[in-house]
Amino acid sequence: MGRILVTPRSLSDGSHPALAPLTEAGFSLVTPTPGQTPSEAELITAVPDCIGWLAGVEPVSDAVIAAANALRVISRNGSGVDNLPLAVLKARGIELRRAEGTNARGVAELTLALTLAGLRDIIATHEGMRRGAWPRRIGTEILGAEIGIIGLGAIGTTFAEFCLGLGASVRGFDPLAPPDRVRHRNFRRTDFKTATAGATVLSLHAPMPDDGRPLIGSAELEGLAPGAVIVNTARAGLIDDAALLAALDQGQVGTYATDVFHTEPPEPSSLLRHPRVVTTSHIGGFTGASVERSTRRAVENLLDVLAIHAT
Repeated sequence: MGRILVTPRSLSDGSHPALAPLTEAGFSLVTPTPGQTPSEAELITAVPDCIGWLAGVEPVSDAVIAAANALRVISRNGSGVDNLPLAVLKARGIELRRAEGTNARGVAELTLALTLAGLRDIIATHEGMRRGAWPRRIGTEILGAEIGIIGLGAIGTTFAEFCLGLGASVRGFDPLAPPDRVRHRNFRRTDFKTATAGATVLSLHAPMPDDGRPLIGSAELEGLAPGAVIVNTARAGLIDDAALLAALDQGQVGTYATDVFHTEPPEPSSLLRHPRVVTTSHIGGFTGASVERSTRRAVENLLDVLAIHAT
């Protein structure tokens, strides 16, 4: 039937049961870098003669697509496509499918965990006690807290519902989401400035702007509540690193928690080494249930497109 390239780290040994429908349909799986993110050179070597690609978050260059001589479809096991050269795919007629919303629960739960860790200073307290100290920084309850959410897709909406269920007041900004996306007496749909102004917690769930410039800079950071918690499970580039580092040093931002980085693994930096920064290794959607849902949807999308091409 043909070759399918499989590159998400969670699937790249080819053994996940949700991949079985591909082999049962007669496709052979190409898994060039089990457990690792493939490099450009490794992708260029692996992609020729593959008619389908089950892709993760690995960067895909124009050169990789140029080497994809037989490719008909790329199926993401998630919703983000920032890593793909969309114009090149369109020009080549390569179809792009996404597994939208399938990892929303996992990412939203991690966002909530990072939010609570920041509000209660859990990481710094734990590290202090490991050093033999007895740190006691007064915390903030989520009940009554002002939560600003940028992006009301599946993840942002799920996180909003979590916060509302815990008694927070939530302000959400998203110029594209339906007006009835969240319904609750303590939820307000606002403009961007109102969503961030005075927020105790700011959570980011948006794509990068078309111009590639950060959404959150000095002005937005200064407008947050003093000691605010910022959680980023979307894209590292949404925040100006230099402005954020200054806000952390000044105490305007009390905690920055991030699951996303400019490169993975990230290069060491003053920002990531800051004592008020909490990092996780892009594990938002890395739960058994999220991987299962995302893989099944991605496989269904591959089979759907390749069946169309076969007719």
